[in-house]
Amino acid sequence: MNEETFTLQNKPASYTINVKGRLMDLSRPCVMGILNVTPDSFYANSRMQTADAIRNRVKQIVDEGAKIIDVGACSTRPGGNPAGEEEEMKRLEMALPIVREVYPDAVISVDTFRASVARRAVEEYGVDIINDVEEGSDRDMFRTVAGLGVPYILMSKAASLHDMLVDLSREVQELRSFGQKDIILDPGFGFGKEPVAGNLTLMNEMEKLLVMELPILVGISRKRMIHQLLGITPQESLNGTTVLNTIALMKGAAILRVHDVRQAVEAVKIYETMIRS
Repeated sequence: MNEETFTLQNKPASYTINVKGRLMDLSRPCVMGILNVTPDSFYANSRMQTADAIRNRVKQIVDEGAKIIDVGACSTRPGGNPAGEEEEMKRLEMALPIVREVYPDAVISVDTFRASVARRAVEEYGVDIINDVEEGSDRDMFRTVAGLGVPYILMSKAASLHDMLVDLSREVQELRSFGQKDIILDPGFGFGKEPVAGNLTLMNEMEKLLVMELPILVGISRKRMIHQLLGITPQESLNGTTVLNTIALMKGAAILRVHDVRQAVEAVKIYETMIRS
């Protein structure tokens, strides 16, 4: 490892996204709290199955300082069997009104790879951001999100940074051709990479994605690369998550997608204090 490996990003990029007429400033990193309404997400403690559990989780996410609530109704964990479209929508129909009830001004993203679900979530429930972990595998997705006028999170499953830059450049160009304005990049930790070495290599090189001049979201919370490397369980992976989130901030991440909001908010605060000292 050379001495320049962990260069602190001391001049945060000036990014803003338009969230239904509200400008969201991403020049200061923010936290996205995960709300899973699935019975099979890889981290069991994140599964919220009842109205009361969802309500309490939303309150926790907001109280601990998250700026975005990411609602997932279809688990996309590697090796899993995704729920069907009808079941995914049924779960969202229960969860989204509760989120709005608890926090009317919440910035809500929905984690879905289906264009039809994205459309209904935005048009019927006022969702603000679409988070697509399948890199536009639904060929209607790019055109749909562009027509909806909401920010879009584009995740890459590429195994190498070179392939990732090639793929993302092509996909961003395609999105722009449909009129998509706000795009957030997700390098896809835990998807399509060798569990430990591949993900750590990507983290080590992540600042090179800044050449795309788009905000970067990092979702590494309690993932297999942490518990496999350390020989622990997802339930024991909070410390490893916080370490990697801190490195991600140093590498230029604008959004941290996490299960544990308070700890991520604290990491952001320490990072910001360091770069401004």
